[in-house]
Amino acid sequence: MIPKSNRDPLETLKRFTPARIGVGRTGTRPLTKDVLSFRTDHAAAVDSVYGSVSEDILSEFNLFSVNTRAESKEHYLKRPDQGRLLADGAKKEILKNCVPQPDVQVVVSDGLSAKAIEENMSDVYPALIDSLESYGLRIGTSFFVKGGRVACMDEIGEIIKPKALVLLIGERPGLVSAESMSAYMCYEPSKGKKESDRMVISNIHKRGTPPIEAAAHIGTMIDKMIKQQTSGVHLIV
Repeated sequence: MIPKSNRDPLETLKRFTPARIGVGRTGTRPLTKDVLSFRTDHAAAVDSVYGSVSEDILSEFNLFSVNTRAESKEHYLKRPDQGRLLADGAKKEILKNCVPQPDVQVVVSDGLSAKAIEENMSDVYPALIDSLESYGLRIGTSFFVKGGRVACMDEIGEIIKPKALVLLIGERPGLVSAESMSAYMCYEPSKGKKESDRMVISNIHKRGTPPIEAAAHIGTMIDKMIKQQTSGVHLIV
């Protein structure tokens, strides 16, 4: 509700959203400050798509890396299907490094925003591991998938055969936030799973769903998925 004493209700509304509302103009042209702000946010979005997750982040969380069949960023953007399939050799690396049949498998992917992983991993990942351990769940060997799409979790599920899989992946950036991450979850992921079998907590970043709160929520959802042996629209939350 807008306070009666407020003489500029638009300014009050703008405090509640980062969306571009009530931008100014001079004649038929937008204000210079708004044009510059738009260009800055657009550049940040482009950088997020074409950026890479640093080796420092992967080392910090002891994540080994595998590729999808997307051979380059351009290939990844034009052929989403290739980001759903693991590259030759990836299966061998996963089998060599991962604990088989854990309760929970955690996978991280840059997706459409490497910046999302860079900005949120330090808050989300440790809290997520703590949350899963608090439920007494056996956690597998986490790893990183470069150029992954959400459905890559199905092929990974068939290789490792976890009870549940969590995919932390960078979201498609917008002109408000370029560092938003999502957590997709599925019970016994495998090829042929429907999108309605997955669950997602999206918009994870400091101005959206708080990273640490999101991690705790993911742990709770995973525990329910395993106890009920299902996920998606069939899960009772």
